[in-house]
Amino acid sequence: MNVVYMLECEDGSFYIGWTNDLEKRMRAHFSGRGAKYTKAHRPARLVYLERYEEKREAQRREYALKKLGHRERAALAEGFVLTEEVRW
Repeated sequence: MNVVYMLECEDGSFYIGWTNDLEKRMRAHFSGRGAKYTKAHRPARLVYLERYEEKREAQRREYALKKLGHRERAALAEGFVLTEEVRW
């Protein structure tokens, strides 16, 4: 399963990425070994995710979300309710 996710960082910014192993990726981000962006802008919490069967679909959605402005990203995060337990 491929996942597109959004993290809210401690400075209020958002990071968007995709992965096929969400737990592993979250551990990397929160331990400081994730993306270059999250090393500089420490992630605070997972605020949004979508699951896709195909890797290419997830990559397209990640690209589309990265084009959104801060307000649109915040609105997505505000309206999202995590309905599953995600561990890392």
